[in-house]
Amino acid sequence: MKRPIRLGFLVPPGNPTVEPEMMRLAPAGVTLHFTRMVAHGEAGSHAGQEERNRSQIAHLDENVALLAMVKPAVIVLAHTASSYTLGKEGEARLIERLERSSGISFITAFGSVIRALAHLGAQRVALATPYSNEATLRSKAHLEAHGLEVVAWGNLDQVKNIYEETPERAYALARRVDVPAAQAVFMSGVGMPTIEVLGPLERDLGKPVLSSAAAMMWHALGVAQVGVPIAGYGSLLSNPGDFPCVAKP
Repeated sequence: MKRPIRLGFLVPPGNPTVEPEMMRLAPAGVTLHFTRMVAHGEAGSHAGQEERNRSQIAHLDENVALLAMVKPAVIVLAHTASSYTLGKEGEARLIERLERSSGISFITAFGSVIRALAHLGAQRVALATPYSNEATLRSKAHLEAHGLEVVAWGNLDQVKNIYEETPERAYALARRVDVPAAQAVFMSGVGMPTIEVLGPLERDLGKPVLSSAAAMMWHALGVAQVGVPIAGYGSLLSNPGDFPCVAKP
């Protein structure tokens, strides 16, 4: 019997969205393994988000060491906003250090988005987030630091807790930020549920729509050399291609 391919995910402690969304996307023969990261404060709140990001980053070495014990093909940092805190160079250094210490490929949700947009041929992007204005502008700047043009952006209003948001609100936000100049719509954050609206959004907008969640599963499967199309969740997953993402960042 063929041994299952294992994917490892590092999840923010209060996030209830990553596990069920990744389980829905996982193809047969792939098993998923999760470790909760360390962070304190009110989970899902805009207040204190930067402090929670920094706490998670500070404990990543220990978290990676624990998750590495199940010997996954790849470990995924399932938190997009951590990359905004790290910055482009900081993220690259973190990936290099953790891969060296664990001997396992390490990818981030945001890095997966960058590779996915390149795979889709999208240079001009509309950005949708569940963050505060300040954090949304930081995410916009991080995309631009990677050479992308953010032609429109917007965030959810009246957010009390990101983890209590709904796919319906995510859908409406993506519709609101889309403009004709955008070659793709990117929905940042893995706490806001997104995967079930990706297909409907692509049909309605007539262009690729991807989320951090879809991108990190696509990238993880690429690193693990699993080339199985996953239907119903947007063109990125349904047409994975030859996985150019296998190369290290």
